[in-house]
Amino acid sequence: MPNAFAFLVLGLWPLVSVGLFRTFPVGRALLASLILAYLFLPPPPAAFDFPLVPPMTKETLPSLSVLLICLIMYRGKFRLLPESKLATAAVIAFVCVPVLTTLSNLDPVFYGRVGLPGMGIKDAVSLVLQQFILITPMLLARAFLASDRNLKELLIALSVAGLVYSLPMLLEVRLSPQLNVWVYGYFQHSFEQMVRYGGFRPIVFLYHGLWVAFFAMTALVSMTILFRSETGPKKAMLIIAMIYMATVLVLCKSAGSIIYAMFLLPLLLVIPAALQLRIAVVLAVLALAYPTLKAAHLIPEAKILEQAARFDADRAGSLQFRLENENVLLDRALERPILGWGSWGRNHILDPVTGRIMTVTDGLWVITLGVYGWVGFFAQFLLMTSPIFLLWTKYRNDRTAIIPPFVGGMCLLLGVNVLDLMPNATLTPITWLMAGALLGYAETSAVAHKEPKMKLRSIM
Repeated sequence: MPNAFAFLVLGLWPLVSVGLFRTFPVGRALLASLILAYLFLPPPPAAFDFPLVPPMTKETLPSLSVLLICLIMYRGKFRLLPESKLATAAVIAFVCVPVLTTLSNLDPVFYGRVGLPGMGIKDAVSLVLQQFILITPMLLARAFLASDRNLKELLIALSVAGLVYSLPMLLEVRLSPQLNVWVYGYFQHSFEQMVRYGGFRPIVFLYHGLWVAFFAMTALVSMTILFRSETGPKKAMLIIAMIYMATVLVLCKSAGSIIYAMFLLPLLLVIPAALQLRIAVVLAVLALAYPTLKAAHLIPEAKILEQAARFDADRAGSLQFRLENENVLLDRALERPILGWGSWGRNHILDPVTGRIMTVTDGLWVITLGVYGWVGFFAQFLLMTSPIFLLWTKYRNDRTAIIPPFVGGMCLLLGVNVLDLMPNATLTPITWLMAGALLGYAETSAVAHKEPKMKLRSIM
């Protein structure tokens, strides 16, 4: 159980956020408040659980805090809803779908002698608030991080945060994952899952070692995007930082994040930004199409497992376990495909005698599909990918348009993050910040064009 210090730090964070907003410009304060909270505050089960509102965790409490601060300090200077019709429709659907899901799940469900209650008005209110708080970082980033300079500041913030966080990460690689126990009094996951290849992978104050590895990959990719546009001494410093961060990523012992880095780094270093944007569109389409292909049994799971076994037998076994649970949960979700099963674990399979949950949810897509149905899935994933599609639409028909150096790279990083939500649930405030900053840029920036080349005529 979390100790008193864990609840003290969590409870004082709104005051820390106020101090940050009074000290720094709004964009930097927003980044510092949300990124530091995600990295250093105690993870669940440390939370304040009040009636009618979602649990106040390291993600929801800071998001709600910065929303209230911005509404007070910058009242009338920004609007929450996007200008894009696609993004606005996705926001409204994302926030309101719990109401429709609740109305379609008023009945209890039974698994043998075990039953789960039907949903009610309290559930609808709590879930609507939770949905709105979850996307608050995106809405605020859209309002305050929409310029070229802000995109660069976001990349710098992620790079610096990665370098700082690498120190406790390396400590846990050497001594075993113990920091959350030492500081907050509990271990947040299964310790056995942090043992890998005869050593340890770090978890620090996040939810799992996979989250830490994905953050290390994010920091490395952010450095690489900055490297592409820098010159002089800064470029040399970034090379050193990239080599160091790549080493830290390998020590995290997460095959998925290492593969993502191996995929992204050559694309970021070699190909032009326009092609990076097109590849990001492909990644977004794959993420949106995966559940449909899965439901139609068009995913070649046997071949995927065969290739994974050639790489690592243990990882192939883990992947097979995930795919088997996905299939069970997908079948369950398709029993109520439009609006889902709602909360209370109704989207799971329970033991008919003990009531123990027998299924494991790893990918966010199957969680969302089971809880909120196809409406909830497309609302959430279209909202996250809408900046990529909007930017692609903006630049695709204009061959003379110049795509800024940070935009293509950030779209690639966002696309990989969304694609990673198929096997994992690595949706964090950082994901929403990137999506919001890119959405704001897509809505407000003007298209720059290349100067036409002058044809020189010889004088006779």
